[in-house]
Amino acid sequence: MSTIADVEELALGLPASERGKLANKLIASLPSPLVDDDENWVEEALRRDREMDENPETVLTEEQFLTSIREYVRK
Repeated sequence: MSTIADVEELALGLPASERGKLANKLIASLPSPLVDDDENWVEEALRRDREMDENPETVLTEEQFLTSIREYVRK
């Protein structure tokens, strides 16, 4: 296998439980986006929560969110 497309095709052919295991392993292999010395992440989460309460029209549904992630990954 020489391309991501080949790996993706094989992975998508796996049963759902095997895809889940593979996804967990792949995610675990990535560096953590949050580092221990990042003290602002709680404040950022609270800010985003307030923003969603104040502007509910900006909140994405689960389907909208997943669609945007799929489109991003395909790029």
